[in-house]
Amino acid sequence: MCQLCAYHLQIPEKKGVDNPVISFATEELSFSLPAEADVTPVLEGINQLGYEVVLPGAEAIKQSFYKTLAFKFFFCLIFTLPLLLHMWVSWHWLHNHWVQLALSTPVYLVGMAHFGRSAFRSLRNGVANMDVLVTLGATAAYFYSLTGTLLQLGSDYLFYETAAAIITLVFLGNLLEERSVKQTTTAIAELARMQITTARKIHAENGSEHIHEIDNRELRVGDQVLVNTGDKIPMDGTIYWGSGHVNESMISGESAPVAKKEKDKVIGGTILEEGSIKLFITATGKDTVLSYIIELVKQAQGNKPPMQKLADRISAVFVPLVLGIAVLTFAGWYWIGNTPFSSAMMRSIAVLVIACPCAMGLATPAAVMVGLGRAARNGILIKGGHTLEMFRNIRQIVFDKTGTLTTGKLQLGAYKAIGMDEQQFKAIVINLEKYSSHPVAKSITAQWKGAGDYQLQQVREQKGVGMMARDKAGNEWRLGSYKMAEGLTEEKAHNIYLVKNNELAGWIDFTDELRPEAVTVVRQLKATGIKTILLSGDMASKCYHIAQQLGIDEVYAEQSPAQKLQKVEELMKVAPLAMVGDGINDAPALAKAAIGISLSDATQVAMQSANVVLLNNHLGALPLAMGLGKHTYITIKKIFSGLLRITWWPYR
Repeated sequence: MCQLCAYHLQIPEKKGVDNPVISFATEELSFSLPAEADVTPVLEGINQLGYEVVLPGAEAIKQSFYKTLAFKFFFCLIFTLPLLLHMWVSWHWLHNHWVQLALSTPVYLVGMAHFGRSAFRSLRNGVANMDVLVTLGATAAYFYSLTGTLLQLGSDYLFYETAAAIITLVFLGNLLEERSVKQTTTAIAELARMQITTARKIHAENGSEHIHEIDNRELRVGDQVLVNTGDKIPMDGTIYWGSGHVNESMISGESAPVAKKEKDKVIGGTILEEGSIKLFITATGKDTVLSYIIELVKQAQGNKPPMQKLADRISAVFVPLVLGIAVLTFAGWYWIGNTPFSSAMMRSIAVLVIACPCAMGLATPAAVMVGLGRAARNGILIKGGHTLEMFRNIRQIVFDKTGTLTTGKLQLGAYKAIGMDEQQFKAIVINLEKYSSHPVAKSITAQWKGAGDYQLQQVREQKGVGMMARDKAGNEWRLGSYKMAEGLTEEKAHNIYLVKNNELAGWIDFTDELRPEAVTVVRQLKATGIKTILLSGDMASKCYHIAQQLGIDEVYAEQSPAQKLQKVEELMKVAPLAMVGDGINDAPALAKAAIGISLSDATQVAMQSANVVLLNNHLGALPLAMGLGKHTYITIKKIFSGLLRITWWPYR
């Protein structure tokens, strides 16, 4: 199998293919064909490059160990080390030209079987790839030395170690690159493993249900599945019976289980920690949420940043240019500079070897993939290499408030008892809430534990409304949302209302908890010269309070989705900005910003509108994402500058 490189994109393009994209991370080539186009020439062109085309339904042939880069590198290393050793030790037998010929020949043959075949295929298709330079450089050094050996021209004509070192070092570079690419796909592999599990499929026969365990990959949309406590939910679905608490931390990063009931949606791969549910399968295979995340990672690793596209264009003409320079170098030093033939030849060979375009064609995408891979391992999904590069230009970051700078978890705030003392109020509330499995109810009972006992009877829960009960005296108590107190008060802003015999008996407010990492994140961003802005639809008093706690520079409160979009457009005229949001009302602004960033528990619309998703639902990953973007760009610049410096080395 030959090396993936930028030149190979040109073969499908010559066959009439549109938008060919090679993913170096997943080792996949994707492209689109015009209507009624013949795919045969494309497949033949790919096969001629040395790649194996695996059609749908077929299995890839497992590569033999003897054909792997690891085997080829270590095989060549065994013969190359003695050739290099003669430079440091005075073992005379290592200086013998016949010994050096014997040591370098196996390395040369293995190198030509690998790089030579790739070079021949690329030239046959009219595209000179980097292996052409490797092949020419190693061949020139080997046959130059062989000529010196056969004609007994002396040690000045022996450069067997150069030929062997060229091949061995390029094998080493390819091996290191292969391993780094595999490391970047760890996040994809882990997500893919989450998808495979056992499902309890329900079969209805003669009015009764039968359970059969099957592989979840055999499920189809519409199938009915039973999930019990501790089971992994096999595929995306909708609950039609039962209730429970689902751990969605692998998607949202939130460790607290989420309460689920009938008609609620559940995500495949999450775990039912408590309860028993039956669900209809609504999505399988590539249509599931988990598959969507995996596909986003693959698309990100195959996406090219602007600088890499420039590298591809330069690489297309680089090899012919280098070959011309190599010929001119030899001619200039030999005929104009009057240097010995051996010296002129070695300078010409140096041009071929040193100017290999792998830095542009391979190292650039490798740098992008390493950046994307490091981001994925740290719970940051970056949807494209262009996004990674754009981080370097960001000068402002706009934050939404609820669910972004705050956790979205409600904490007990102010409360008021009407017609009773505070202790009795608390006792009634917790004795109603202790029968509820709602997270808010659990929070209240935990914080007011020990408030006292109050005897209640006929306690029941009305889903989506609240709790209802009677006491020994026959009083009717209701506790829940504003629906419980509608018509009893004009104050609609409170979170929970307590009603006694159709009269308001009190209310409870909750406050939104500030994310513990928010203060540190804002401080780190400001330390790097980033301007921080709060843009929210919430009340001005709450927004300014949050901004004061965090040290945010500017605040824009009580903004509608249209106003958020307009404000982002205005701010973009000042300097490039990134926006962090999680709600549907943030989606237009996220799409408009230079970089849209959403948390993993955001709405699906927000996640699709954003360029970056913080999979661990932790704002602390934001400075890391910006740092990775800037350092990836610096790495690519160093590759270019290093290539330019090293290309001129033979002329010094």
